[in-house]
Amino acid sequence: MELGVSMLPLACAVAQGIRFAGETQIKAAYLFKFLAFTEWPARAFDGREAPLVIGVMGSEALMKELSQTVAGRTVADRVVSVRELHAGDSTTGLHVLFVGRAAAHRLNAVLAAAKGQPLLTVGEAEDGQPQVVAINFVVVDEKLRFDILPSAAELAGLKISSRLLAVARKVSTGS
Repeated sequence: MELGVSMLPLACAVAQGIRFAGETQIKAAYLFKFLAFTEWPARAFDGREAPLVIGVMGSEALMKELSQTVAGRTVADRVVSVRELHAGDSTTGLHVLFVGRAAAHRLNAVLAAAKGQPLLTVGEAEDGQPQVVAINFVVVDEKLRFDILPSAAELAGLKISSRLLAVARKVSTGS
């Protein structure tokens, strides 16, 4: 079957790793919602007015979408902002770090550098791969789901709400 001109944008999207329409928008919405279901220790903030900061590494499309999603929004009376990270950038000041597929090869180094920081780590490793982040996006039957590794959040000094755990596809007990 020949691709028509109208199918070209979809073919390009598939080639770039977008597996179904809206995946990036759904990830952005989830990342924003995770903020309301995570509790950070007081030391995670420079003061009462300090923003909640989400860092994005390895996904320019998600960075753009998330910036639009959080624009002008607050969680727990804190402004939400987004920061793009590149190799070697510090995770200091971040509250959430998303590491996309394009930066997955840097994941272990990033996690080692962030050890001890109150940082909710989110990734998108393929289903079946060992999970090392607190929350991992997976696609199941063309639907975006997420798995949670509570011990990863606990090591960072974070508490994930039981309400979020209840809607996860899988909650892992290992480390």
